[in-house]
Amino acid sequence: MGNSLKAIVAFVPSDECQKYLVQDLEEMPVDKMVDLSGRQLRRLPLHICSFRELVKLYLSDNNLNYLPPELEQLQNLQILALDFNNFKALPLVVCTLRQLCILYLGNNKLCSLPVELRLLQNLKTLWIESNCLQCLPEVVCELSLLKTLHAGSNALRTLPTQLRRLQELRTIWLSGNLLSEFPLVLLDMPFLEVIDVDRNSIRFFPSLAHLPGLKLVIYDHNPCRNAPKVAKGVRRVGRWSEESPEPRKRSGAVIEITLDERPSPPTAVKPEPE
Repeated sequence: MGNSLKAIVAFVPSDECQKYLVQDLEEMPVDKMVDLSGRQLRRLPLHICSFRELVKLYLSDNNLNYLPPELEQLQNLQILALDFNNFKALPLVVCTLRQLCILYLGNNKLCSLPVELRLLQNLKTLWIESNCLQCLPEVVCELSLLKTLHAGSNALRTLPTQLRRLQELRTIWLSGNLLSEFPLVLLDMPFLEVIDVDRNSIRFFPSLAHLPGLKLVIYDHNPCRNAPKVAKGVRRVGRWSEESPEPRKRSGAVIEITLDERPSPPTAVKPEPE
């Protein structure tokens, strides 16, 4: 067994993972994908960084808090999954991977994102849910090709006005934050197709009927006293949606109508490795 291979095995805590590495990672995978999710890794095996044609790298559900500078060699990488790890800061080496299209950073301990993230101008999907973000990093607004932004389950109270620059953005997930008002910047984004503000503290919704691209708005589990008005054909998920009328005003008081069974908002599912 070569020295490099011994080094790989030394990083892996279980016999099962050792066998996996020895048998499957001696050379570049034919499908240009490496999936090391759920391997209890504390360090990325350096040998992987020699697979310079690698396109997909899944490192989800490990114990990683650091990535080696050698990762920069993977300049063909398009998908990188770092979710469910222990990152307190995004390793800057990630920002050198200029071909990245999809980046999963959810379920870590991130409080911010580096300004170097702006270098990832091919990024189309960014998942930063379930972190420690108190505000949406403005650098996200510089990712001009971004189509999907999942920022749910953080501590966001507002959104930056610069977000309207993202004219390719079609889907934004903001469930489980601390929004007390509907983010007004979203009213200036007519190209949005899906808006999810489920599980916040929004009490009033402005009309969304002027957004021509809108297809779905999820606003359930807010202490709201009205449903957002939408154009014909737009699906609403929340109180007083298609299945029941909005509250009626009687002598200045709002009579709230509750549903025994409310439709559950669709779960955003990360694509399976191809």
